[in-house]
Amino acid sequence: MDASGNDRRLPSAVEMRGGVAEFVRRVMARKRLPLDYSVASLRVVDRIVDGLRAAGPEQGAVAGELFWLGAYAGEVLVRRAGAEWVDLDPGQQELFGQVVGVRMPDGRAWNPIGKVTNRFAAGPEESVQQMYFLLHGRPRVPMVADR
Repeated sequence: MDASGNDRRLPSAVEMRGGVAEFVRRVMARKRLPLDYSVASLRVVDRIVDGLRAAGPEQGAVAGELFWLGAYAGEVLVRRAGAEWVDLDPGQQELFGQVVGVRMPDGRAWNPIGKVTNRFAAGPEESVQQMYFLLHGRPRVPMVADR
């Protein structure tokens, strides 16, 4: 899939950042959504997915959008939680159903693309924003009292 959601070969880890940037440019121009790579913007992702789900299309009809919303969530993890894009090994690909994911500083691999797909399939109990708060290996953000 490319950043416009068209089917083609799946991007590798090194292509994700550019693909996500193109997706965000396209979505922001069309819908003016606040996709600013903040943790709070993951709530926007949840709402977009909920809107797609409520519209009732088959998952295959919105697969490109779901992929890039998940990739956007992954890029938030890269920028805000110290993750990095990685090409998943064959075992991880089988487990996650994806060829790319993110690796947290503690070495664990996560599947934000799959999380978005799960949100579409199962609904609000699969929150993308909540995934961020449950991540192990996230760098500790100092509290106001720590400064």
